[in-house]
Amino acid sequence: MDRLEEARRWFLQALRDLGAAEHSLSSGFYEWSCFQAQHAAEKAVKALLYAYGKSVYGYSIIELLGYLREFTDISEEIYTNARELDRHYIPSRYPNVFESGYPALY
Repeated sequence: MDRLEEARRWFLQALRDLGAAEHSLSSGFYEWSCFQAQHAAEKAVKALLYAYGKSVYGYSIIELLGYLREFTDISEEIYTNARELDRHYIPSRYPNVFESGYPALY
């Protein structure tokens, strides 16, 4: 498959994940909104990497941005936002991350 077509596929799914995050947010499913927003950003960065001809594995936006720096400059604001999203990748889904309760309470 052509690298730009693969990038397009990842970007379209990133947009869909972002839409799901917005829907979860407006429905009060904040923990899922956090997870879906992280996934959307992850897939968007992977789309850019595919566009540059690089295929990578991983879920951390910060790590993925590290690969992307090979091709373009990344602003500190993007890194700051990526760090915030990465913080929600696991705690938004698993109750055993917290001493008590479950993700929806937080």
